[in-house]
Amino acid sequence: MLDNISKITKSLVIISLLFTCLALQAAVPRAPSLTAKSYVLMDYDSGKIIAQSNPDLPVGPASLTKMMTGYVVSHELEAGNISRDDIVKISMNAYAQNPVFEGSSLMWLEVGKTVKLGELIKGLIISSGNDAAVALAEHVAGSESAFTDLMNHHAKKLGMNDTFFENAHGLSATQQKTTARDMAILGMALIRDFPHEYELYKQRSYTYNNIQTYNRHPLLADPSLNVDGIKTGHTKKAGYCLVSSATKDSMRLISVVMGTDSKQTRKVESKKLLSYGFRFFETVRPLEAGKVLHKPRIWMGESDEVELGIAEDIFVTIPRNSDLKAQYVVEKDLSAPIKKGQIAGKVFFMIGKETVAEHPLVALHDVEEAGFFGRMSDSVSQWFDSLFE
Repeated sequence: MLDNISKITKSLVIISLLFTCLALQAAVPRAPSLTAKSYVLMDYDSGKIIAQSNPDLPVGPASLTKMMTGYVVSHELEAGNISRDDIVKISMNAYAQNPVFEGSSLMWLEVGKTVKLGELIKGLIISSGNDAAVALAEHVAGSESAFTDLMNHHAKKLGMNDTFFENAHGLSATQQKTTARDMAILGMALIRDFPHEYELYKQRSYTYNNIQTYNRHPLLADPSLNVDGIKTGHTKKAGYCLVSSATKDSMRLISVVMGTDSKQTRKVESKKLLSYGFRFFETVRPLEAGKVLHKPRIWMGESDEVELGIAEDIFVTIPRNSDLKAQYVVEKDLSAPIKKGQIAGKVFFMIGKETVAEHPLVALHDVEEAGFFGRMSDSVSQWFDSLFE
C-alpha cells in the first residue's frame, strides 16, 4: 500500500510531542568499551539496542541455557500441560552425582526420590541446578533430547536466529551456541511472557533437602542499581557470562555480557553498561494504542472518514532531553471497505532530521462499503477532485 511516494499525501502533519520541551539535546558520550567477547544493552520496552559489540558473534551459552529451559517449562505450565504440583521422580540422568555434573551448580537431587515440579523450577532458576534442568526436561518431554527440540522451536519463534541448544543445562556441547543479541531477546521474552516465573530470578537463596544454595547473580546485592535478575553462566569454553535486567523509574534495561575472564569482570562490565544506559538515555511513550491521530477522507464507504491511530502503545528510546517530534504520512485515496488494523500510513519519530523509529498507522475500526448510489456519488466526486490535482 505504501510502495511509492506518489501514493502518499504530499502534506505531512507534524506533531510536537509535549514530553520533550528542551531544544538542545544533551551530549551523549560513546558507550563504554568492555573487556568481553561480545555484549548488548537493550531497552526492554522499545527493543532498541543502546550499545553493542559483536552482538551476533557465536559463543557458548553456558548456564544462560537455563533461561530457555525455564521459558519452555513456563510455556508448558501456561498451556496446562504440566502443573507445579506434579510429582517428578528423579532419574539417574538427573542425579546430582551424575559424573557429567561434576564441579557444576546443583540442586542436589537424589536418584529415585520424588520432587514437586514447583521445587524443581526454584532449583533451576535460583540454584542454577543442572540436575534440576534435566529432571524438568525429562518430565516435560520424556527425554532431554526431545526437550531440546522444544527449546529450539521456541528460540526460532522468538527470533533467536543464531542460537542452537543441545542440552537443557548449558554444559559444553559440540553444536550448542548463542549470541549476545539472542540472549537479550530471550531475557525480554521471559520478563514479558512469564512475569510470575521471572520473580524467582531475584530470590537470593533456596533450600532443598536441608541444603541451602545461593543465587550467583552478583548485581542483585548492588545498592546503586535496581537489578531484579536474570542469569549467570560459565564454562571454560564460554568464559564468564552475565545477563542482567534493572529498572530505574519507568525504564527497564537488559544487559548481556559474554565471554569475560572472571566473575569480577562480568560484574563490573555489566554495571558499566547499565549505568551508561540509565544515565544518558530514556524511554518515552509518545503515543498510546487506540488514540485517534488523523481522520482522512474515505471513498466508497458508509462513513466519509476513517479514524487512524496505532494498534499498540509505542515506546521510543532516545538520548535524554532530546527534542522528539513525530510526522505521519497517509495513503492517498483510501477506499472502503477498510478493516480494523489495516495499514493506511506510517508514523515517523524524529530527532532533528534523523528518523529514530517508525510504526504503521492503522484503521481503528471497520468501514463498510456504501450502497450502490453512495458509491456512484463518490465515484463522480473522486473524478471531479482529480481534475484539480
